Amino acid sequence: MSRTRKRTLATTGVAALSALAALTLPLTTAGTATAAAPCDYPAQQLNLTNWKVTLPTGSSGSPTEVKQPALATFSSSPWFTVNSTCTGVQFRSAVNAVTTPNSSYGRAELREMTDNGTENASWSATSGTHTMTFREAFNKLPNDKPHVVGAQIHDGDDDVTVFRLEGTSLYITKGDTTHHKLVTSNYQLHTVFEGKFVVSGGQIKVYYNGVLQTTIPHTASGNYFKAGGYTQANCDNSSPCSSSNYGQVSMYKLQVTHT
Repeated sequence: MSRTRKRTLATTGVAALSALAALTLPLTTAGTATAAAPCDYPAQQLNLTNWKVTLPTGSSGSPTEVKQPALATFSSSPWFTVNSTCTGVQFRSAVNAVTTPNSSYGRAELREMTDNGTENASWSATSGTHTMTFREAFNKLPNDKPHVVGAQIHDGDDDVTVFRLEGTSLYITKGDTTHHKLVTSNYQLHTVFEGKFVVSGGQIKVYYNGVLQTTIPHTASGNYFKAGGYTQANCDNSSPCSSSNYGQVSMYKLQVTHT
């Protein structure tokens, strides 16, 4: 083989190795960036286009509220942030939280919106089909009164039905009947489950891990979905009165459809 031919092959080999290295480095860099990016903001984990969040922080009677477009790049550790394993969103509310004027309990909770997050959602239970599917786990309950709400339907006046954990008992409520349907009496913290509300024809069907648990008559308008961590304890019934005493929920899936 001629020296010229050998030099050409050598050059080609070096070029191929250089090209492979050039290809490998961007892939590695891109892979690292892709893995890190979804951990920056909750909106990278959940589609929050049509949501706003209320936090347990702010001034007395006026908790922090964040809407779109700010919500798309918003995080507030430890109250509303991507969890430590970058698999979901952490919602935390302590017993000494700032509360809304109509509640004595604090929340790190999403409220359904519409029009790309610019208007409050408000729909009728007798027109169309309205569905919210979510996957979540309760991570921590407050002391003394270990009660936390993880998802709910609200109408223009009050909550209609919620998933509510009390100790190890997970309930679906119906209005003021907090123990309407016992889903399980042996819930263990950090256990992920899937819940679903389907509202149509004046009825709410509530599912737990794909199994229908209860059907609740409901014909009101002004309805909207909520999801996150709504701690049902405060400094009057839970001690210590500090940020170390809190309820926490992690959300791994949140999907809403209206048809």
